[in-house]
Amino acid sequence: MELGINTFGDAVLNPQTGRTITHAERLQELVREIEAADRVGLDVFTVGEHHRNDYAVSAPDVVLAAGAAVSKNIKLSSGVTVLSSDDPVRVYERFSTLDGISNGRAEIMAGRGSFIESFPLFGYDLNDYDTLFNEKLDLLLTLQKGGKINWSGTHRPELKDAEIFPKPVQDQIPIWIASGGTPQSAKRAAELGLPLVLAIIGGSPFQFARIADFYRQIGEASGHDKSKLKVATNSHGFIWDTDGEARDLFFPSISTSMSKLGRERGWGEYTREAFDVMCDPEGALYVGSPETVARKIIALYEHMGIERFTLQTPVGTMPHDQVIRTIELFGEKVAPLVREGIKKIDAERNQ
Repeated sequence: MELGINTFGDAVLNPQTGRTITHAERLQELVREIEAADRVGLDVFTVGEHHRNDYAVSAPDVVLAAGAAVSKNIKLSSGVTVLSSDDPVRVYERFSTLDGISNGRAEIMAGRGSFIESFPLFGYDLNDYDTLFNEKLDLLLTLQKGGKINWSGTHRPELKDAEIFPKPVQDQIPIWIASGGTPQSAKRAAELGLPLVLAIIGGSPFQFARIADFYRQIGEASGHDKSKLKVATNSHGFIWDTDGEARDLFFPSISTSMSKLGRERGWGEYTREAFDVMCDPEGALYVGSPETVARKIIALYEHMGIERFTLQTPVGTMPHDQVIRTIELFGEKVAPLVREGIKKIDAERNQ
């Protein structure tokens, strides 16, 4: 199973310092985080796209390209590319460029996004929410095949014998579909034979096993190779020496960030009580000592058979030395425990 880091490049008030980080500072930190994740042997680093003041990243491919220059092995992916409000041709050109800079490490995670600011920003109508994504995904997958492209749709001019440059290093840049866990999005990814990423930020992660099973069943029924029907999950988390320290360090930042979103969306305040429940063994937060976080990831693998897990950290703004250390603990201590645990599970299943 691949292990990695996801970040949205949060740039909000740091509750520990009382200061709001600038976008420039956060962007520079992200490059150092990619370098750290690569140095400790993690497999993938994904960067989200937003178009609002509390996140520093509106162009993930630019951040990832900067990270490519200071890393050697780690895969570099958006997390997500808001495809509905972008031009698939430009998306593929940018990630082909990233693929060249990184020598074949680029990936695209395509999604609708959890915010809608990009739609009016780029002149799109929210009434076209579904058709925009479906049509643009179709074009992106056509571009992925390479060669001269002939394509027509309703939301952009048609392409006639168009060829996209630069050419990527990989035969095809991997494209994942991001989902909040709806059957509809899982079904779409399965029918297309595309790997699926599930964002799990609440409830019990084990509840998503049904979606993963449904996705695999539909994918196989659609004639796709079982080995290509990969499932990844992404969840908030933070790692420190002990469970208590990890919770105490992480809560102020995640509470500040999630309470702000809660006020926007009607969730209410993000309380310590709710936080502690989600840190428990069956909760959606991967917060604690290396041993605790490793046990939770192993349990997720046992229940869902996932092929990739990314830890979204930080959530909100934290001192950067704490973020770097949690990445180091993830790679140096959690990853070996997870890989050993998975080997044992696989060995028992094959007996």
